[in-house]
Amino acid sequence: MDMQQGTAPHSAFEFHGDWREFAPIAFTNLLLTIVTLGIYAFWARTRERRYLWSRTRFIDDRLEWTGTGLELFVGYLMALLFFLVPFALLNLLLQGMVLRGHPGAAGLLVFLLYLLLLYLVGVAIFRAIRYRLSRTFWHGIRGGSDTQGLAYGWQHLWRTLLGFLAFGLMVPWSMTSLWNRRWREMSFGPYRFEANADWNHIIGRYLIFYLVPIALFVGLFLIGMMTAMTVGSSREPSVMAIVLATVFILGFYGLLGAVALFFYSAYYREAVGALELGPLAFDFTARTRDWILLFLGNIGLVLVTFGVGMLFVPYRNWKFFITHIEAYGELHLDELTQSETRAPTQGEGLLDAFDVGAF
Repeated sequence: MDMQQGTAPHSAFEFHGDWREFAPIAFTNLLLTIVTLGIYAFWARTRERRYLWSRTRFIDDRLEWTGTGLELFVGYLMALLFFLVPFALLNLLLQGMVLRGHPGAAGLLVFLLYLLLLYLVGVAIFRAIRYRLSRTFWHGIRGGSDTQGLAYGWQHLWRTLLGFLAFGLMVPWSMTSLWNRRWREMSFGPYRFEANADWNHIIGRYLIFYLVPIALFVGLFLIGMMTAMTVGSSREPSVMAIVLATVFILGFYGLLGAVALFFYSAYYREAVGALELGPLAFDFTARTRDWILLFLGNIGLVLVTFGVGMLFVPYRNWKFFITHIEAYGELHLDELTQSETRAPTQGEGLLDAFDVGAF
């Protein structure tokens, strides 16, 4: 079959799902997860992905998720056995060292454990993407990576540390360079991904995100001074203090959240826009307003439904991602071959264990 896709971004990715179709899956998953004391959660995630992938069309064919709940469950058990159990034992050792009067040695061990955890989080992120690509099929073709993610773990360790040690000003460099590193190790079919995100394109927004908390704390100090002055003149200083504190807290979290989305919207546009896969180039069109509406919608849905709406957050997030991603270029199906990368046999064990996002 020979197919050529021109520069038609709105027809490259399409989502055809319906929340009314997703609802029976979500509620059944919830019931079975409760009955099995949480064990069914891995199979529930597989059912959700199978639905979301099957309702996502790329060019002329729908995606297919071939992962299984057993793979996710085995991966999680392996992460518990080889990582979380040793960490728990080391925690007991730390308590014993402190009780025996060796706080310095205990502090050094805590620091080393933190470095190890940072390394393992990097491995978890890499292996999660690798696994998801290997279980995502399009025209019978899958993705993956030839590496295990162990080398990327070291990259994640030192680049993350450098980003924060420089008073946090190198965080955009750390984020974009790690994005480039991990995606350059991935492939889909015969093509390798290429990523060239540039942190200089997002540093301006990051500086705003960086400075806003400082300005807010200065505001807190001024409010505290005003409150102290009010104590001597007002008969109801406690009411004034409560009002000022409430206004500040709401403004703090609201403004900080909006500024964070202001930065992250630019980051994702830069990161996805710098991705290439063979003849294809990608773009992400979501602006700050779109992200704010997504998060407010998710929060409102959860609050109004007393938590039940949390079941539909994965559906909303996936729809948001597919709706705003675009692809450009020409792709000939007769040139596509199956990926020769070795598919992993376990799922996202480390990702689940450390509770981090793959992207």
